Amino acid sequence: MAVETLTNVVAAIPEPGDGTPPGAEKFEEVMGWVKWIALGVAIIGVMIIGAKLAIESRRGEGGAALGSLGTAMAGVIVISAAASLVGFFVS
Repeated sequence: MAVETLTNVVAAIPEPGDGTPPGAEKFEEVMGWVKWIALGVAIIGVMIIGAKLAIESRRGEGGAALGSLGTAMAGVIVISAAASLVGFFVS
């Protein structure tokens, strides 16, 4: 009798699946779109800063925009690292 009860209890335990939360595929798709949009905006920003450097170098003020170039590159690093970390933890 105890063996039958134990067998019924074990049979009633739900299957946990593969460990992926429901909706993870959609979340990963959204994260992919956000990553590419953010990197595209960052690339446009670097291009704008490059044009600004070229214009200001003719006036002798080229060093003023170098700080913003470093900030833009740091933004690219943060975007890439965040996307990689989220991808690692979700899958």
